Amino acid sequence: MFFHRQELQFSATPEKPDAVYARKLQEVLGGQYGEITVAMQYGFQSWNAHLPGKYRDLLYGIGAEEFGHVEMLATMIAQLLEKAPIGVVEGAVQDDPTVAAIVGGTDPQHAIVAGAGARPVDSNGNPWSAGYVTASGNLLADFTANANAEMQGRIQVARLYHMTDDHGVRDMLAFLLARDTMHQNQWIAAARELQEEGLEGLPTPSNFPLAKEHREVSYQYINFSDGTQAEQGSWASGPTPDGKGEFSYVPEPPAGVPAPPPTTPDARLYGTTATPNPIEKVAGTVQDAFHQE
Repeated sequence: MFFHRQELQFSATPEKPDAVYARKLQEVLGGQYGEITVAMQYGFQSWNAHLPGKYRDLLYGIGAEEFGHVEMLATMIAQLLEKAPIGVVEGAVQDDPTVAAIVGGTDPQHAIVAGAGARPVDSNGNPWSAGYVTASGNLLADFTANANAEMQGRIQVARLYHMTDDHGVRDMLAFLLARDTMHQNQWIAAARELQEEGLEGLPTPSNFPLAKEHREVSYQYINFSDGTQAEQGSWASGPTPDGKGEFSYVPEPPAGVPAPPPTTPDARLYGTTATPNPIEKVAGTVQDAFHQE
């Protein structure tokens, strides 16, 4: 059950309107690593979790907080748009390249579609996509993805911090940066704890039998670059993080195997193949006659 409390987690009040910055702020609301993504990601991870207890509770808690951050950003965007100019009315001004550049930085749909409100889109107006969400049911894989999402999101908020001098906006961003700091650490700690408790391990999924993979290449760094510096990394020699092997460095990829010939699809899919058209036509007719679906 969700219960809405009509208050914000932190202040979201700008000093002045700024339609151009409102558009920029849409990225951390509805972009790939925005607040909508992490709210939905942690939500679906909690609903798909198979393990009761502290890890599911962690997902519930941070997911709920992220929904609050969605509301904070939507509120801030609406206030940035509240008294911002919604258009240029004088033709002479339209011809001014400086003004045109400024106006061009606004999102017309903020006014036309949302009535001076936020939208579930990124800074280019692309609709938020459920394809951004990772919820695999494997908690180690999910927690690792969550740490990445918080890192990417914090990078974007940090960049946005330097794109405004509005103290009210910066104050909110400073709060979000701090929460992203906490969430990065939480997911990394949770991933480590899962492994320490023996619930999951590397390589993930840890309960897939290693004997079923080609172990001779499991820990090879195969150099597919004409550079040689990668050999200097800890990923090219020494023990592997999963504790099950030793890295080795292969300076050049081994010889490959012949590629298979082009495929020949069902004649009724009308792909261009080496088979003469009359034969393909007959083949399709025969397949239909024998109900070969």
